[in-house]
Amino acid sequence: MRQQLYAAGALLLMLTGCQQQRASTTEAVSTRAEAPTAAAVAADMCAEHGVLEALCTKCHPKLIPIFQTKGDWCAEHGFPESICPIHHPERGGRPAIDVAVDEAPADGTMIRFKTLQTAREAGLEVASAVHGADSGGVEATATIVADASKLALVNASAAGVVRAIRADLGSRVSRGSPLAVIESASVGESRSRLQAARARAQLTEATYRREKELQEKGISAAKDVQAAEQEWESAKAEVAAASSALGMVGTGGGASGTYTLRAPIAGTVTRRTATVGTMVDLEKPLFEIVDTSSLWAEIDVPEREAPRVRMGQRVVLRLDGLGGREFSGRLSYIAPVVDPQTRTVKARAAITNHDGALRANMYAKARIFTAAGTSAVLVPRAAVQEAKGVNLVFVRLAEDQYEARRVSVASATGDLVSVNGGVQAGEVVVTTGSFLLKTETMKEGIGAGCCDVEAPKK
Repeated sequence: MRQQLYAAGALLLMLTGCQQQRASTTEAVSTRAEAPTAAAVAADMCAEHGVLEALCTKCHPKLIPIFQTKGDWCAEHGFPESICPIHHPERGGRPAIDVAVDEAPADGTMIRFKTLQTAREAGLEVASAVHGADSGGVEATATIVADASKLALVNASAAGVVRAIRADLGSRVSRGSPLAVIESASVGESRSRLQAARARAQLTEATYRREKELQEKGISAAKDVQAAEQEWESAKAEVAAASSALGMVGTGGGASGTYTLRAPIAGTVTRRTATVGTMVDLEKPLFEIVDTSSLWAEIDVPEREAPRVRMGQRVVLRLDGLGGREFSGRLSYIAPVVDPQTRTVKARAAITNHDGALRANMYAKARIFTAAGTSAVLVPRAAVQEAKGVNLVFVRLAEDQYEARRVSVASATGDLVSVNGGVQAGEVVVTTGSFLLKTETMKEGIGAGCCDVEAPKK
């Protein structure tokens, strides 16, 4: 199976010298600053065609003759036979050997093509490393969600039957706006008790005043006045209690058994379960209202980047669904735990949504600015390859000769990556085809048995 894997490298490269043992490194980690969550498509995969991006012959047609010459070709589907997603769906568009977990090549490993003609036909593309500014940022994925402090679930205040709907899905409402009219037996009973309490209060007040007048004339005893006053105070307390109960329901003191359910906040009705004629209780929300003037961006910060993230740091969101439009905010929350499934730390930023363009559940790319900009060497993202936790860039020394350099990735912005060590501005690095060079330098790579590497000289 190895002889079928990554067929391009076996045809392209003949390396001089004998193969040397390369030092192993720490456990493999992703170097892409915007690595997606486990549920998303892996960053090294071609999302459109379902195969490893570096070997996708649909996106990189220059690789086709290389695989055809090797005999690793599925003419029916236009992919290398060894990774054809139709004939070999169990491989997931990847070779059987995962070079990402193999032994990484040493810094300075030399790679030489057998002939200049082979080098010219390899289809490698190059670009120059350049000076630039590293903003010191962290890239991550984000999802737009409702601000929990500006979301209201509206339940019925008293059990009953819905008689009218005053607000529908998508309606803009103000605080206190009517949502529904509900007829409730308990409200009717409360109103009856209120009316009875008011009548009793009027009667006891009249009795008290009469006893007071009689006392002033010397006819009524003081104890009779006190008793009448106590009755009046008791009746007033009953009125206050009944009025308070109806006030909590959201209704006045009329004779009807209905009350109006009202919006507790201003916003947009995003869910309505209430329908005319249905029985409602106190448990099930009838309306959901969201104030979308401000939303949250929930950001999945890669575990390795979490130490650089702090409260209050500026965040810029880029939404492809809005044509690349950007929104900004600041971090207001950072989770104290790492998600065991995605290996990310949840962070949150409040984002102002003046024109309502943002919607809940939108996907965004987030950049968290962690430090002031510094001078850096920038290379295309495609130039950086990972092998067992080591980041490699292949520098062109001659048309047929390349050198593997180990680098550390500081940050990434768009298609450019800021790297430390190994590469100088002005040096020419391999972009398209760098993955193939990596596989040839791996101890257990696809070229094992037919290719050698020249270890760096001491």
